[in-house]
Amino acid sequence: MSWRDFFYFSKGERSGLILLLSIIVIAGTILYVNRNSEPAPQQDAQKKNETLSGRDSTVQLLSNDSITTSSNPSATSSNPSTVSSGSASRSSSSDRNTGESVSERVNRLTSYSQLTFVRVEKFEKGTVVELNTADTTTLKKVPGIGSAYANRIVNYRTILKGYYSVTQLSEVYGIDEERYQALQSWFTADPSLIQKIEINQIAQDSLQRHPYISYAQARVIMQRRRQKGKLTGWENLQLLNEFTENDIIRLQPYLSFEQ
Repeated sequence: MSWRDFFYFSKGERSGLILLLSIIVIAGTILYVNRNSEPAPQQDAQKKNETLSGRDSTVQLLSNDSITTSSNPSATSSNPSTVSSGSASRSSSSDRNTGESVSERVNRLTSYSQLTFVRVEKFEKGTVVELNTADTTTLKKVPGIGSAYANRIVNYRTILKGYYSVTQLSEVYGIDEERYQALQSWFTADPSLIQKIEINQIAQDSLQRHPYISYAQARVIMQRRRQKGKLTGWENLQLLNEFTENDIIRLQPYLSFEQ
């Protein structure tokens, strides 16, 4: 075998070799062109710095022109063809019309409005409030009572039909023993202002809404009423298992047997 046999290629091999060389040449040309067309990093950074510097200079110039024009309105009228001077003139004119300086306007536009709270004047020590007639406005004047507690006291009074004792404040949601001790000296309760419940006329669903009457107690009252036709007094309830002695004491200010 001679050395020429190593460099002998068939027709198909010669075609493939030529195609491969062509691809290599084209790829190398593209890479060379792209590399030359990309700006150097330092040059690119320098151009960016020059651009930013130019913008800062422009802003500074416009700011100086605005300040100069605002301080000297006559200079604006002498050169109406200058754009920056014209803008400064309009700004200066607007400031004169509103009586507001630039710094005041900027402060007004960028400041958030603050929430204002209405301060409630509190009662002086020694003031006494009647629980069955006080509205929420009056209750909020008592030290230690805000809107939430005032609303709860009134709402509980509504479902109770009235307070017969100041001690019932401790039953209001959120009023613990410590808060009750701090509040009790500010109040009094008039039992005569309680709205009586006509036990012989009221429906069961309305009766069981009262905080001191359970579903079982309301049901047995209805049963006794059907049996007797009319309940005449507390003796009709005292012998019932559903009512304890404490239940009777709590309910006495609220139930009426007259009708």
